[in-house]
Amino acid sequence: MIRKLIATDDDTAITVLRLVLGIVFFAHGAQKMLGWFGGYGFTGTMGFFTGMMHIPAVFAFLAIAAEFLGGLGLLVGLFTRVAAFGIFCNMLVAVAMVHHQFGFFMNWAGTQKGEGFEFHLLALAMTAFLMIRGAGAASVDRLLSSPAKNSIRSQVRPLAA
Repeated sequence: MIRKLIATDDDTAITVLRLVLGIVFFAHGAQKMLGWFGGYGFTGTMGFFTGMMHIPAVFAFLAIAAEFLGGLGLLVGLFTRVAAFGIFCNMLVAVAMVHHQFGFFMNWAGTQKGEGFEFHLLALAMTAFLMIRGAGAASVDRLLSSPAKNSIRSQVRPLAA
């Protein structure tokens, strides 16, 4: 089961996609979890989600964790399919619960009360791709899933008796 979960190839293009998405979601997650980059931190975000948006605490926590831990997972390529799935669910819920009412386009001109779902659609497509293909090159998943002859374990010589 774990082997199938971490299986990936040595594709550099997938790595680029994974890293860019990881940077974006780590930054958004760090705003929510740590208060970095002008965010409100864990307590402030939980208060907003549970109070203003009436999201149950368990789902608010999962949303924060999906962005922060999912972003970290994508950056290092560890359990990429799981990280991508968490972000996928987060974006799907964001579109269904909030952003669909503002239409397709982002609020570039500041003329509407919220943001459209075009960003979320891109994130959904990117995470779906990563769930299908895996982490690509330069990832922990690749290191763990590569054949025994290429793995770290095969480089260690057994001790002489």
